Amino acid sequence: MPDRPSLLYVTDLAYPARGRRYGDEDVFLTSRLREWFDLALCHPLDVGALMARFDGVVVRNSGPVLHYREEYARFRDRALAKGVRVYNPLTGRGDMAGKRYLLDLTAAGHPVIPTVDRPQDLHLLPAADRYAVKPEEGADSIGLRFLTRAELAGLEWGGVLVQPRIDFRYEVSFYFVDDAFQYALHAPDPAARWVLEPYEPSEADLAFARRFIAWNTLDHGIQRVDACRAPDGRLLLVELEDLNPYLSLDLVPEATREGFVRAMADSLHRFLA
Repeated sequence: MPDRPSLLYVTDLAYPARGRRYGDEDVFLTSRLREWFDLALCHPLDVGALMARFDGVVVRNSGPVLHYREEYARFRDRALAKGVRVYNPLTGRGDMAGKRYLLDLTAAGHPVIPTVDRPQDLHLLPAADRYAVKPEEGADSIGLRFLTRAELAGLEWGGVLVQPRIDFRYEVSFYFVDDAFQYALHAPDPAARWVLEPYEPSEADLAFARRFIAWNTLDHGIQRVDACRAPDGRLLLVELEDLNPYLSLDLVPEATREGFVRAMADSLHRFLA
């Protein structure tokens, strides 16, 4: 490996994310990573044609895969067949593989919002005024609906997950590079998911987040553990984002932001070595 490895950084700078500025975050990250890497940016639809020219591919704020599902599948197949180093590695068990992991975690008794995918399992869910119905391959709340128990009787099952709607106190996200915790942010207003503030996690909070990092078994990469604080005070997993988690780096102190950049650079060097 050369002293300055080359990276193909995959991002959709123009993706219109609600409450987030994908382009700004990736402009900042690439401006800092150039200190250690030779780096080029490309749109997710172009990565297949370009990736063989680089030492590694970094998938960042590239938008929901469901907008280009076939192209992403071809990229994965080619990258795995040719041994291309992709960061995050393509072995993630969280959102990278769809949302069926929520079923596995529910069945295994992990602290997650209870999730089912068959009408005969509805009795396993706690009673609720409404139920969230989301596509297995969904992202960014695309396709999310809320139905009453009576309305679930007319639901077309297959490819959807059902969860009770929880009147949580707030949402909180924990950000990791490899298995190292970096920072946490929370949304005090449940109706404003992306209005985030710094959050000081307790040891119990960190233990909660780390159990899912350990479950995912990714040796390298950036992960975001999203959780909600239930009315009884427990944290419940909402999502384990291991494909291209938005980092909200503009909302953390400068020292934390710089520490994240250094941790990411060190992780990439280890990954490419």
